Amino acid sequence: MGESRLFEMLYILLDKRTVTARELAGRLEVSVRNVYRDVERLSAAGIPVYMSKGRGGGIRLLDGFVLDKSMLSPRERREILSALHGLRALRDPDAGAVLEKLAAIFGGGLPWVDVEFSHWGSRREEVFALLKNAIIERRTVEFEYIGSSGEKSAREAEPLQLWFKHRTWYLKAYCLKKQAYRIFKLSRMKNVRMTPRVCERQIRDAAVWPDPEDVRSARESEVVLRLSPSAAPRVCDEFDESEYVRHEDGSFTVRVTCPEDEWVYGYVLSFGDRAEVIAPRHVRDNIRARLENMLRIYRGDETL
Repeated sequence: MGESRLFEMLYILLDKRTVTARELAGRLEVSVRNVYRDVERLSAAGIPVYMSKGRGGGIRLLDGFVLDKSMLSPRERREILSALHGLRALRDPDAGAVLEKLAAIFGGGLPWVDVEFSHWGSRREEVFALLKNAIIERRTVEFEYIGSSGEKSAREAEPLQLWFKHRTWYLKAYCLKKQAYRIFKLSRMKNVRMTPRVCERQIRDAAVWPDPEDVRSARESEVVLRLSPSAAPRVCDEFDESEYVRHEDGSFTVRVTCPEDEWVYGYVLSFGDRAEVIAPRHVRDNIRARLENMLRIYRGDETL
């Protein structure tokens, strides 16, 4: 909170140039003594702020002081604004207000990217905001985690970083139960709450992080698919041009290397009758067996 209050004080001074200590105390909801301490901290940080007594006196910045020229390079300003735009896209409740203040000081400008995650439900937004605050405030979190086989376990972890990869959000954290660094999938974290306990660890180099806890190691295989012309939009969206060949009849042959696990079977089946597995043979046989089981279920010959 201290750094946030210092920025708020600096913003007020940039806007009004001269403010009394009592007025600042009222605006910031702190004591006059805290205002004087914050002025000393700003001065120690190299901000040309000083106090004058008498009529018209108060706390003020040196004439001609401009934040963007004194503290941050143009590239740094652009990166800060872009980062805040990203947080606002995630419906971060604090990002909008801070963005407006910084844009007014830095001179606005369009962000280099605009991200929208409107498919998130309110519960996931709440979890995201809770984890963000826990990371910033360096507090541990408690939650129930659902493993890849459906088992549920109670966890407490030191949250270190939110991570987005392949359309999925993860939490990088130190798991106190396992006494090891772990990566948790946010959608599998249930009943998340922040505790008053303070974190001890810092974020580590990404190279040493383990695979996410919901990912099981699986061998990789080259899967060859024959896709109908009607699958063209998905082929263009989901495969690189080097991975497919389009034939004269409009159909495609796709060769892609991927982990050979439940994901690949679900992915192939998501194409419905527009896809056929050509190779490897055992993947083709497994797809056929699954389809036969599905047919028996829908005929009423079997139950789940």
